[in-house]
Amino acid sequence: MLTRLVYQRLAQYRQLRGEARTALEVAYRWLSITHMRIGGRKLRRLALGLPPALDVTILPRSSLGVEYPAVTAERLPLQPVALMGTDTSLDQTRVALGTMALVLARLGEAETALWRLLEEQRKTQKRVNALRYNVIPKYRNTIRFIEASLEEEERNTLFQIKVLREQESA
Repeated sequence: MLTRLVYQRLAQYRQLRGEARTALEVAYRWLSITHMRIGGRKLRRLALGLPPALDVTILPRSSLGVEYPAVTAERLPLQPVALMGTDTSLDQTRVALGTMALVLARLGEAETALWRLLEEQRKTQKRVNALRYNVIPKYRNTIRFIEASLEEEERNTLFQIKVLREQESA
């Protein structure tokens, strides 16, 4: 089940990586347009006064005994920045960066869960190998030794009974 869960998470992770790459490209394209239109200094000053664009909640989640974070991110409504000296590209940049942050939050959750599941799978595989190649063979050898000892004891007992019967009849 752990392996199946790893493969499901891996498919989800790959899909989210593609979405993240696309979101990053869009966000950086809009950021470069805004940087060219407004300028770096003014963009930094505007960014300092902006309220957070996301509300992020991180809660622990457990699956098959493996604990990983569950990230819930919601986009907050965009607040107006300034009436003068800004461009519509700033709003487009803020929307694109918000979308990128949402995708990156989901990607971070998927990646953390995948790494923790893979680590647990490695530990489980080590335990299985230890059982398969060390513990079970030792138990089998011990069982064979006990069986051989019991059979030997039974043969000795039968031989002693046979000797005692022969002594009684003689």
